[in-house]
Amino acid sequence: MDSKNIFSSHYLAPIEYYYHLINSNDVVIDIYENFVKQTYRNRCCILSPNGVQNLTIPLVKARQRKLIKNMIISYDDNWRKIHWKSLESAYRSSPYFEYYEDEFYPFYHDNDYKYLIDFNTDLNQKIIELLSVDIHIKNSTKYAETISPENDFRNSFSPKITTKLNFSEYIQVFGDRNGFTPNMSILDLLFNEGPNAVNYMNELKVDV
Repeated sequence: MDSKNIFSSHYLAPIEYYYHLINSNDVVIDIYENFVKQTYRNRCCILSPNGVQNLTIPLVKARQRKLIKNMIISYDDNWRKIHWKSLESAYRSSPYFEYYEDEFYPFYHDNDYKYLIDFNTDLNQKIIELLSVDIHIKNSTKYAETISPENDFRNSFSPKITTKLNFSEYIQVFGDRNGFTPNMSILDLLFNEGPNAVNYMNELKVDV
């Protein structure tokens, strides 16, 4: 793709998000869009021993009609400890958890972020770095106007929307009891496939 693609800021987004991201040359993350509840903007899905588990970042006065760049993270509960323990429980025995552990540990123990957008941005940059892909990504300086619907991915990824990607199976930690579960957080792919994650995504096909 040669044109600029518009994405929302997501928390440990699903594989489908990164499939489209790595197939973009220029990416704009719209930080001036309105925050939308019950989306991947502050939620991710991992595969736990009991099946799909949602991890949600709590926000201060998380309501609609507020720009995502202004959403403040709540620390009333120790959500970072909960999320990290959940990631450990889900992926400690995966082939690449220890390989990447030190890259993600600081996000849940050392760094205190005030704004959701800053946390998501730094985490996304870390993931892009680990995927070793060359993408030009920048945050918008105002609301990003849609030039073409084909380049606007802001409403393309949601827990309520069925993925259009045809996922091939890879080995998941609890696949023997849960079966293969597609389109989990990118961490599911990284922890299970490691450096092969990009090759896996490059081989995915879109159902038409």
